[in-house]
Amino acid sequence: MKPEYKLFGILAVFFFLVATIYGLVTQWDEPVGFVGLYLAGGLGVMIAFYLAKTAAKLPLRPEDDLDGEIEQQAGSYGSFAPYSWWPLWLALSGSIIFLGVAVGIWVAVLGAVFGVFALVGWVFEYYKGEHAH
Repeated sequence: MKPEYKLFGILAVFFFLVATIYGLVTQWDEPVGFVGLYLAGGLGVMIAFYLAKTAAKLPLRPEDDLDGEIEQQAGSYGSFAPYSWWPLWLALSGSIIFLGVAVGIWVAVLGAVFGVFALVGWVFEYYKGEHAH
């Protein structure tokens, strides 16, 4: 986790620097911009602190080892259904929901109904049909 907390630490320093420059350029008259940037820097500090503390407690990960080999990364990456159509229908219903935000709430409700159907189909894909267990 060393690269992660270094990244968020660098982001925190960047946001603090940009917030100070922004405040100086606007002569501290615009209260939202520099406060938001300081808050973003504070969030970076909190995340970097959490990741540094977590990295100190955990053993070294294979991807943190400079001499590491690919086969050191063990474990299952999950179970995937390569011929499943359900993610497509779920993505399309999500698109209809977001379209409904712009067009009208009734379109979003229609997309939500299709979304529930697609989500249930995807969840129960292995319980019925060709891939049933």
